[in-house]
Amino acid sequence: MIQNCGCFVEARVKVQVVNRMDDKSSIIDLHCQSKDDDLGSVVLKVGNETEWSFSVNFLGTTLFYCDVKWSNSSSRYSFDAYDAVRDYTRCRTQCRWIISGQGSLYGYDQHHDIWVQFPLWKI
Repeated sequence: MIQNCGCFVEARVKVQVVNRMDDKSSIIDLHCQSKDDDLGSVVLKVGNETEWSFSVNFLGTTLFYCDVKWSNSSSRYSFDAYDAVRDYTRCRTQCRWIISGQGSLYGYDQHHDIWVQFPLWKI
């Protein structure tokens, strides 16, 4: 939070998810939402991305999660695209995600300038 003229101005966070699957024919069906905002579904071909931005709530409890399914799998998976508790430092202004390989998930850590593997939970 930045205090300005006695009023609070919330910093915006941008989330970006990119399809980097190995198989060029792998299409990802991605559906992201928070408790308050359903961002709907988007279909991502290899190399394509989607993004959205938001302000972290005053309580620091903002959570956006995504369900993902790729074309060569019947299983669905889930991951937290933004969790204020986990990501306050890791991706202060931008949360970048790559889904690659056979469904590996990598998130960019702005604070340490590195890519880190994260779990995809089967649902």
